[in-house]
Amino acid sequence: MSVIKVEDLTFSYPSSYDNIFEHVSFTIDSDWKLGFIGRNGRGKTTFLNLLTGKYQYRGKIISSVKFDYFPYPVEDETRQTADILAEICPDAQKWQFLREFSALDVREDVLYRPFGTLSYGEKTKALLAALFLNEGHFLLIDEPTNHLDSAARERLAKYLNGKKSFILVSHDRYFLDGCVDHILSLNRANIEVQSGNFTTFMQNFERQQAFEQSRNDKLETDIKRLKETARRTARWADIVEASKIGAGDKGYVGHKSAKMMKRAKVTEARQQKEIEQKSALLKNREVDSPLKLAPLAYHAGRLAYFSGVAPVYNGREVCAPVTFEIKRGDRIAIDGKNGSGKSSLLKLLCGQNIGHLGEVRTGSQLVISCVPQDASHISGSLRDLAAERGIDESVFKTTLHKMGFNKDQFEKDMADFSAGQKKKALLAASLCERAHLYVWDEPLNYIDIYSRIQLENLILQFAPTLIFVEHDRAFRENVATKIIDI
Repeated sequence: MSVIKVEDLTFSYPSSYDNIFEHVSFTIDSDWKLGFIGRNGRGKTTFLNLLTGKYQYRGKIISSVKFDYFPYPVEDETRQTADILAEICPDAQKWQFLREFSALDVREDVLYRPFGTLSYGEKTKALLAALFLNEGHFLLIDEPTNHLDSAARERLAKYLNGKKSFILVSHDRYFLDGCVDHILSLNRANIEVQSGNFTTFMQNFERQQAFEQSRNDKLETDIKRLKETARRTARWADIVEASKIGAGDKGYVGHKSAKMMKRAKVTEARQQKEIEQKSALLKNREVDSPLKLAPLAYHAGRLAYFSGVAPVYNGREVCAPVTFEIKRGDRIAIDGKNGSGKSSLLKLLCGQNIGHLGEVRTGSQLVISCVPQDASHISGSLRDLAAERGIDESVFKTTLHKMGFNKDQFEKDMADFSAGQKKKALLAASLCERAHLYVWDEPLNYIDIYSRIQLENLILQFAPTLIFVEHDRAFRENVATKIIDI
């Protein structure tokens, strides 16, 4: 057991004038199972890269352990998986890999296949197995659950719960609760460490916010009173000073005026101190600005209908045929393992030309707003995206601001956004579209916890007709009215 100390860490990218981290200090234990949370774009991945020595910084990072990073870069995916894993952990024996595979529910034949033929989940599990076999190393795990189905997430959480010595970046609340014993929170003004899982952290965080809000409300009342007192005292001082003209005892009047002016200055100084105290409060408050949605009302009760539908790839049905309807007000979650055809069903609904059995019928003049699974391709300006989608640019940017975007990000090329910011751009565009039906494919990939809660509140308030694929169990349980198992 050892400690990892961060002392007075300050960092900014060469192309930026703003510090991402400024005079940050904290200590963590190398045996902890640490969950790392924070808003998109705050610097979670950047901090992990600083630990690995990728960037130059001011301050100190003191550690006696070696850091490994996931996702591990595999340059040649045509190589056999066994060779790649042996390169990551050269001291491990085959039986050790198989032991880890068994815990992760990975078949032995994965070792003897080209890495590029593995599914996303198989790649994730195989690489994590090898990285955890590096004894004495501290593993930095950056969002391993994206694109993993619910069953795979539960298996991975159970696996990580049996390990130690890692930092895990994740926005999945159930997943974090299942495998961490400390939370490292990247807040608006600082980084703090707390013992416990995510639920414990959030309860403490909300209590602190409520306490600071209460103090803030009291201070605002006090400051208003102090300002009025200062104005009144200064006004009387001016009146007394003016009364010196023609007065018999100018010394007495001047002395009285000076006393009142001094009292005004004391009151002003007290007011300023109170203002400074107020500014120190709410420094980490995550502003929960409510999002808005204006879904269109459809004229009929049924919006769409799937009749015996099964996507077909290379002449093979990827799932058993499904039959269901989408009624006005439904919020339908499509659930199933990776590769079972969930995304294909949504693409068919959005009008994409995909081979399939059965029939997909949509109502006449039905307006659909789609959010695709993959956001990595987007580039250009937010203005361009708003014009492309036919939405109001100012409303679009206001929505993004409510979802945690800073105004300086509005002028950036979307190609330079983080993965979470790209997904937020597509989600915000969908929220600004007036539609009868919203079709979202894994909308929460890379999206921070606070924005997930915002979206849940939005859906529950405005009750749009929605069909979606999402593996975040908390989100699915909170918003879905129906679940279709594929």
